Amino acid sequence: MGILEGKVAMVTGAGQGVGQGIALALAAEGCAVAVLGRTLAKVEHTAELLRARGVKAEPVECDVTHLDAIPDVVAGVVEAFGGLDIQVNNAYFGAYGPLLSMGDRQFQRGFVSGPFAAFAFMKAAHPHLKERRGSIVNLVSSATVRWDLSTFGAYASAKWALRSLTQAAADEWGRDGIRVNAIAPHALSPGLASWVEANPEEAAEFRKTIPLGYIGDCEEDIGRAVVAIVSPAMRYLTGATVPLDGGQANFD
Repeated sequence: MGILEGKVAMVTGAGQGVGQGIALALAAEGCAVAVLGRTLAKVEHTAELLRARGVKAEPVECDVTHLDAIPDVVAGVVEAFGGLDIQVNNAYFGAYGPLLSMGDRQFQRGFVSGPFAAFAFMKAAHPHLKERRGSIVNLVSSATVRWDLSTFGAYASAKWALRSLTQAAADEWGRDGIRVNAIAPHALSPGLASWVEANPEEAAEFRKTIPLGYIGDCEEDIGRAVVAIVSPAMRYLTGATVPLDGGQANFD
């Protein structure tokens, strides 16, 4: 039996990349998973991969920017699975670029899909997580501590807000038995993999800035770390931001 046997997780943005890697790692430990994403075909594929590992998995088409729909999404997942133990807020659709070139809606988009959506999921999930002493994991970024934030202003601002939300929820909901943590992952998502393939020399130089010498794998390095964070072995960890970037960023 896996260490998460009998648990139920909900993962947003799980159609590919880091979200899919987290879902796969949870399934490998026996956790049933609701797989949420904007593109139904992608989350259906992820659900198939999870079922192949012997767990219950259901794809849910969900655009997290539709905030008013989120409570019904959570209620549907709880009804389908019989409860909820783990909420992973991974989905993010934001903008990059110089601040003066960015429209208001572009800047706001990252906040809506990031901390606003996470807040909506967290509120809707709270009573169910309280019932089962569950755990929340929010995905933030080492961009919040970059030495040069040029072109990363909108992204880093939204992710920093999500870090603050994580800490506040941990402080308020610890008495309810809910642990709330954040991770700052760096992994070979499809977008980054395409860049590495197209720019091998730049990618080689980039790897040199990572003390461990490689870009993390979505399941092996990020997903398994999430499994550890939500497992009983880490029951005393809450309110933390865990860097999963091979030592590249300095969060001190």
